[in-house]
Amino acid sequence: MPIAGTPRWSLRLEQAELTRLAWAFALSLALHALAYGSYHTGNKYHLWQNLHWPEWLRPPKVLTELLTPKKPPPPLLQREDYPLMFVNVSPAQATAEPPKDAKYYSDKNSRAANPEADKITEVPKIDGTQTEVAKTEDVPREKFTPLQPSPPAQPAQEAPPEIKPKPAYTPGDLTMAKPSPTPRTADGDANEAKPARPRTIRQALAQLQNSRPPGEKMKQEGGVRRRHEIASLDTKATPFGAYDAALVDAISQRWFTLLDQRDYASDSRGKVVLQFRLHHDGRITDMNMADNTAGEVLGLICQKAVLDPAPFAAWPSDMRRTLGEVRNIQFTFYYN
Repeated sequence: MPIAGTPRWSLRLEQAELTRLAWAFALSLALHALAYGSYHTGNKYHLWQNLHWPEWLRPPKVLTELLTPKKPPPPLLQREDYPLMFVNVSPAQATAEPPKDAKYYSDKNSRAANPEADKITEVPKIDGTQTEVAKTEDVPREKFTPLQPSPPAQPAQEAPPEIKPKPAYTPGDLTMAKPSPTPRTADGDANEAKPARPRTIRQALAQLQNSRPPGEKMKQEGGVRRRHEIASLDTKATPFGAYDAALVDAISQRWFTLLDQRDYASDSRGKVVLQFRLHHDGRITDMNMADNTAGEVLGLICQKAVLDPAPFAAWPSDMRRTLGEVRNIQFTFYYN
């Protein structure tokens, strides 16, 4: 029984209150949907990136970098997926199919072979003399010969002048001497056109088909079943093999030229290891001499052999897609 004067409490809402609550909920949903749709529409059509906000409305740079989703870079085929040591492969050694497990890379495929073998192992038998550089052929190099001045010509004894009858002059005739078919020097020797040493990688690419870097054949014990008159190693062709072949040729040619200009007589022993970064546009940066047992002067010659032909040619598109923008290179020079 209710007591008089005591108010009655109830959890039931009146009709007006329910109406106001429904309108508030609907309005909240509409505002959230409008904000969400505007945000995504602006991102789709890049409206927010092109909109110039006032300075006081711009978010801090750090917050912008955190909120902006970063696109993952395109996947690159890493250098470690290929063999890391370059070796020259001649056309006579090239094969159509690459070997299964190659330790070396080049611009052409080659499979391990030897002229003969006393035993069967995993590596071919190569009967060379040196053990530092992987090379399967002896390739001699041309000796640099500096230009020498011609000896002074001996004065010829004057002969008494011979009196000849004066030729009759005919109007319209010209007296002409027949030129020598071959230009000659001051000492009478014919000039012979000699191919210039490549100083850039473009020149080396043009001469690469008919040139091989000079050097001595390696000595390696072993033997494989495959027979070939020229020993060869398991080598895999890569998208950057041709570029590296030209790079090696240009640097080695410059190195030999610098040594010949100093009359280097192989009287020093040691090696020089250079590490540097080769960029996609051919620039060389961050040169570092990691090891030098040949002396300061010979080490500087190695640095000049790399830097003088630079900048090298820009990377081909396949090479750039494979390696990216820059690669680390280690180049070793042996003095023996």
